[in-house]
Amino acid sequence: MLVLAVDTSTPAVTAGLVRLDADPSAAPVALATRVTVDARLHAEVLTPQIVECLAEAGVGPADIDAVVVGIGPGPFTGLRVGMATGMAFADAVGVPVHGVGSLDAIAAAVPGEREVLVITDARRKEVYWARFVGGRAVAGPAVSAPGDVEVGAAEVVAGSASHVDMVDLPVEPVESPSPESLVAVAAAALRRGDRPDEPVPQYLRRPDAVATADRAAVATADRAAVAKADRAAVATADRAARS
Repeated sequence: MLVLAVDTSTPAVTAGLVRLDADPSAAPVALATRVTVDARLHAEVLTPQIVECLAEAGVGPADIDAVVVGIGPGPFTGLRVGMATGMAFADAVGVPVHGVGSLDAIAAAVPGEREVLVITDARRKEVYWARFVGGRAVAGPAVSAPGDVEVGAAEVVAGSASHVDMVDLPVEPVESPSPESLVAVAAAALRRGDRPDEPVPQYLRRPDAVATADRAAVATADRAAVAKADRAAVATADRAARS
């Protein structure tokens, strides 16, 4: 199975193509990855990164079996770019789209069965955080001031390099979701062939989330705008794959 994975919940704009075998013991394997760390460029670079990944892997849009998108938590403006792009691409090629927690994906990249505290930047002098054991959340996700993060029984911390040193724990060098870790979180559902409902973003903080009706209108407008760009990108990538 070939999966497109995208995440824009952090300053890292991430896209990648990942192979997922039917064997449950087989780890996802990245075939092509693009990461640009710049919170101001989410909209500008994500679709070109997807096209580059398709070209590097030597495949076309029609070869994609599913899309996985990080649903945050993350700031409204950046997070919606990745989700709208992923959903538009999935719609364009007629495949299911799976939403996974971005903090879950960071935790999934930390080896071992230790309790992991994941912290990412929520801006406004706050952080998003959650704790995980064996891939399962045992606290959070939540948003708070750094001093109010509940460390609990965490043995290591991962996430934003600007914030992990605020707690007295060994640091794992995983700052943002990778394509492989995004797919790993959704692996069971992907292997079952699930077709889940449309992913719902995790904003957590009220100022980042507009009223429900407004959010639906924004999401619809975003998807329409991104879909137009993605249809062009899909066509470009398809032509490149055929040449």
